[in-house]
Amino acid sequence: MMDTQVTAKMKIRNPANEVFEAIVDPGKIGNYWFSSSSERWEQGKKIILKYNEYNAEGSLNVLEIKENKKIVFSWGEPHNDETIVTITLQELDRDSTIIEVNESGLKEHDPEVVNKMIGQKEGWVYMLCCLKCYLENDVNDLRASLIH
Repeated sequence: MMDTQVTAKMKIRNPANEVFEAIVDPGKIGNYWFSSSSERWEQGKKIILKYNEYNAEGSLNVLEIKENKKIVFSWGEPHNDETIVTITLQELDRDSTIIEVNESGLKEHDPEVVNKMIGQKEGWVYMLCCLKCYLENDVNDLRASLIH
């Protein structure tokens, strides 16, 4: 049986609360990930995300939030390609945090599963790089630049 999950991890030289806020605050997410987020991420909410550069829109369902520690959401079509994303934050000290993103639920019997896993891993590493640049150096023009 294949392990159909992908994980990406990165150290960011910011406290966990700043990393957490960059994800859940709709005023910050456009600096490194999606163009916009419909509202603050809170447990039980459905969030609409837009990617203006790709004329795309999608949604996610926030399943769990532990402030400054964990964010869990599902996205994709239920019973088809829905996956669960778990973002955990581990504050090392007052000035640095390990962020880990784990996406599970990719369908192991899908003939394209390996390509999908590689694509998701690439996307998460890129998102974390953009997040790191934004939080550590206030660089906010890297997102939506990855070419496939």
